[in-house]
Order: sequence, then C-alpha cells, then structure tokens
Amino acid sequence: MPTGVALDDPRAQLVAAAERLLATGGAGALTSRAVTDEAGVAKGVLHRHFADVDDLLAALVRARIQQAADLGERLAAASGSDDVVGHVTGYLTATLDDVALSVVALVTARDELRRRLRETTPEGLPLLTEITEALATYLAGEQSSGRVAPGAEPRHLAMTLVGTGHLLFAGRLGARPDDAAVREVVESTLVGALQPPGR
Repeated sequence: MPTGVALDDPRAQLVAAAERLLATGGAGALTSRAVTDEAGVAKGVLHRHFADVDDLLAALVRARIQQAADLGERLAAASGSDDVVGHVTGYLTATLDDVALSVVALVTARDELRRRLRETTPEGLPLLTEITEALATYLAGEQSSGRVAPGAEPRHLAMTLVGTGHLLFAGRLGARPDDAAVREVVESTLVGALQPPGR
C-alpha cells in the first residue's frame, strides 16, 4: 500500500486478514509477512498497531470470544422456545468453525499468547471456556423453564458438549461433520437431562 494512504481501521483489517489465513491455511499459515500480504498493507503497519504477532493473535482470539459471547446471548434469549437439541447443535456448529479450531491450536501451542489471554480468561482454555460458559447459561435457563431436569448440572453438561464437539469437529481432516452428526452427539449427551414434553 502506498505511503500516506489512510486505513479505516488498521487493527481490524489486520485481525480480519489473520482470521482469513487461519480459515484457509490453519495455524501454520500465520506469519507477520503473510498477514500483511493478506491485508494488502506494508509490513510496518502491523508493528505500528501491534507490539508483535502474539499481540495480534490475542486481539483475534478476543474478537472470536466476543463473537461466541454475542451468539451465546442470543442462545440464552431462546430459552424455553423451539428445540433444545437444535439450539445447542446450532450454537456448537456456529462457534466451533475452522477458525475456532485453529485458535484453540494456537492458544495451546503458544505460551506467550496464553499468558496474554490470562488477563481476560484467567482459567481454562480461552474461547472454549467462553463457549462452555454460554452453553451452561443457556442450559440453566432451560432448567428454569422446566425443559432440563432439576437434578442436571448445566456446567457439566456444557463441558461435555464442548469437549465432545471439539473432538468431533477437529477429528475430520478437510471436512466438517454435517448437522445430523452434530445433532446425534448433542442428543446422546443430553438424553438423560431433557424433560419429556408436557412435564
């Protein structure tokens, strides 16, 4: 990009470029040169707006956490309506996409990135922790509405759903499971926790 051309939001542009690289090439595709090339900016732009690559990656992870939280708010608002299994299936499918799986790999592999993310996610694995919390909140809402059994533990169910869902999505090279496969996992996890209709 020529010197002197203003960027509307260079930080957002660089984060979006890094996310596109994660979606197409996985964690191994992320270098500072690849990000600036993808964003169409000079290499120095990244270092003017981020301290280093881990700073950029932390911004990307926090953006994905916010996206999962926003979707979680919509999920919580749906408590008491439609199909519990369908809601959970939709949320897992939306939040455990290819970028999310690459984010988890990055956070697991990069000690410095994990350290920086402890400011906003003090415990657990960033992103998966927030997805789990959103599901637990939703299931607690369904418990209040009488559609999840009183003795069920929403947080334990959410942890099982996210762990199993992550393994399901991450375990397929080059292909995502279809909705039916995800729904089957959700149904088998929740089978003992859902109240029969009319109770």
